[in-house]
Amino acid sequence: MRAKKFLTNSFVHLVLAALSFVWVLPIVFAVLTSLREEPGAEKTYIIPRAFSFGNYTGLFDSGVGTLNYTRWFGNTLIVAMASCILGAFFILCVAYSMSRLRFRMRRPFLNIALILGMFPGFMSMIAVYYILKGFGLLDTGPTSLLALVLVYSGGAGLGFYITKGFFDTIPRSLDEAANLDGCTNWQVFTKITIPLSKPIAVYTLIVTFMAPWTDYIFAKVIMGQNRDYYTIAIGLWTMLEREFIEQYYTRFFAGCVLISIPIAILFLLTQKFYTDSLAGGVKG
Repeated sequence: MRAKKFLTNSFVHLVLAALSFVWVLPIVFAVLTSLREEPGAEKTYIIPRAFSFGNYTGLFDSGVGTLNYTRWFGNTLIVAMASCILGAFFILCVAYSMSRLRFRMRRPFLNIALILGMFPGFMSMIAVYYILKGFGLLDTGPTSLLALVLVYSGGAGLGFYITKGFFDTIPRSLDEAANLDGCTNWQVFTKITIPLSKPIAVYTLIVTFMAPWTDYIFAKVIMGQNRDYYTIAIGLWTMLEREFIEQYYTRFFAGCVLISIPIAILFLLTQKFYTDSLAGGVKG
């Protein structure tokens, strides 16, 4: 029995080690390529022959021509922060309404939201495109960024189920006691429910920040041809176009490494809240 258990554990560890290697290898390749001093995409080796941080400093060089990484980073940060605030507000409000309030069509609404959540968001991008076009928000420079904020924050409301599950774990007796003291539903929501829901609030902020930070599909459909208003995802993909790839191939990987740093820091700082929120959501 001991030998069988040892063999089983060894096999599991080998499988996990292989999976870890497969998962880490692309990250290692991206970091090594970003530090490669030799330009160009066609190389027969992975480990650079010479290391340099020139690809990172070159991204923020004001003389890079039409590919302005600093501008793209700022555009993405603005869109992500605005979408994060509005999207998190929408999710928390919808989740609280579904968890605490009882009204007609509540159950059908939950079922419809559950079904719609099973479909990928990009299935609606043609309809979203024509709606935004009707409002004149496409190919118009800064308003394209506004269109992205509206799309990301408006679509975030369907992701309320985990938040609702967390709210369900908060005793309703607290709401009833507050109502007896004269509190309105809004006061209960802001002064009782939200302070008791810091883990799920942090989780919601992370999710609503990551979506616009890493999205390519909706941004590519909505944004026009003006490269000054590109987001990071579109800008980095532009570096791989035929006319730029030889010059910007290594800078592309440097840009990929840089955009992953804020997300990694955010997860490290909020890891405790993140795991607590998922535990609460599952209980609900």
